[in-house]
Amino acid sequence: MNETSPLRGLYAITDSQLLAEGRLLPYVEAALRGGVRLLQYRDKSGDEARRQREAQALAELCARHGAALIINDDLELAAHLGVGLHLGQEDGSLAIARERLGPQAIVGATCHAQLTLAERAIEDGASYVAFGRFFNSNTKPGAPAADDALLQQARARFRQPIVAIGGITLDTAPRLIAQGADLIAVIHALFAADSAAEVEQRAQAFSRLFTIP
Repeated sequence: MNETSPLRGLYAITDSQLLAEGRLLPYVEAALRGGVRLLQYRDKSGDEARRQREAQALAELCARHGAALIINDDLELAAHLGVGLHLGQEDGSLAIARERLGPQAIVGATCHAQLTLAERAIEDGASYVAFGRFFNSNTKPGAPAADDALLQQARARFRQPIVAIGGITLDTAPRLIAQGADLIAVIHALFAADSAAEVEQRAQAFSRLFTIP
């Protein structure tokens, strides 16, 4: 993938607690200014009206900054907005989502630490495959399951972009990029910040990692 592709670089994932109390849009815009290439809107609440309103606003921000918006586990919302979709293993059929959203949509899949899940996702039309958890994570606590060897094997086997996720920080990201990760997905390392300015600085620092030879 070339440097202008949305499928290489920093992949930000929203968190409804970290981005509560009016932080969602200013913090996301700061992250986009800092170079985020992919933004996943992740909200597991049942407030559909608010989710649609927020997703619409995020879609406009992403369009303005040349990034791609991905909706977590909501095919209807992704189809309504004409944006991408990310599905976990329990989130429904990737093949159906690909058919519904069309060939150009970005559709990603959680593959945990299993190459067989990635193979199946690619057969069903996944644009990228996401592996994790690489480190202990605030969002999904527990022992890390993915490691450098998995990344190397995935890089050797798949042409599709590879996402690394799970407790990744500025200190640990370079190693994962060197082992073959095209996208580094972060939540807390980006958004657990005291100000939008700090989010922008963190995003810039992550984004610079992808320009180092």
